[in-house]
Amino acid sequence: MHSPKTPVNLQYAFCMLSYVGHCGDMALDFTRPTLTVDIVPLTIRGDELCVLRKVRARDPFAGRPALIGGYVHTDTDETLGSTARRVLATKAALADLYIEQLSTFSSATRDPRGWSATVAYYSLAPLPRLERALERPGLELVPVGEANGMPFDHDLILAATVARLRGKGAYSDLPARFLPPEFTLTELHRTYQIALGASINADAFRRKVAERGFLEDVGTRRRDEWATKPARLFRLRPGSAVFDRRL
Repeated sequence: MHSPKTPVNLQYAFCMLSYVGHCGDMALDFTRPTLTVDIVPLTIRGDELCVLRKVRARDPFAGRPALIGGYVHTDTDETLGSTARRVLATKAALADLYIEQLSTFSSATRDPRGWSATVAYYSLAPLPRLERALERPGLELVPVGEANGMPFDHDLILAATVARLRGKGAYSDLPARFLPPEFTLTELHRTYQIALGASINADAFRRKVAERGFLEDVGTRRRDEWATKPARLFRLRPGSAVFDRRL
């Protein structure tokens, strides 16, 4: 014997089938939104946090510098991360960078061509890793504080990226991705200050770095021209380190 609830369940199923069919007919009336990725490649040049941008070659906003971005290729891109890496490789000759997803930005007004969504990523790399990109026409490296007035919502994406770096960077090894594989504690301290946009006591920093245990002693020393004695070299331990307290 059927339970008393069976008619209700059948009625619900028929309603759902009718709804799906109705939506299938209506789908033809809607324009599909555009889906892209935008990447914020960051590095440190001198004492400044900088972003790599590309001057747009075509409309909309031809001739204006913007973040590096591109469409998702559904026939070849397995994931959005694959799209981000492909776009960096094809438009900036950059490969094997540390990249991380930031957020999704979407609206009906961010792009004059229509409703669109972009998934933003950021990459961190030492300056020499971006040299090949800077050899390409239309690519420029500018301090993040001067990279305003970009089209679409790229100013907002850049601001969100810097906020993520400074928020997460205080609790992780993220800023160390700006350094070469081997570095001194002085270089690490300087990099954290630039990345976080804050002054950090050197002695306290060294003590906290030792407590967090995210570095390995390389076993060699390097003497810089300005130093009075050789400094020990370190490298990051494999993986990513997240701390329970600020560094």
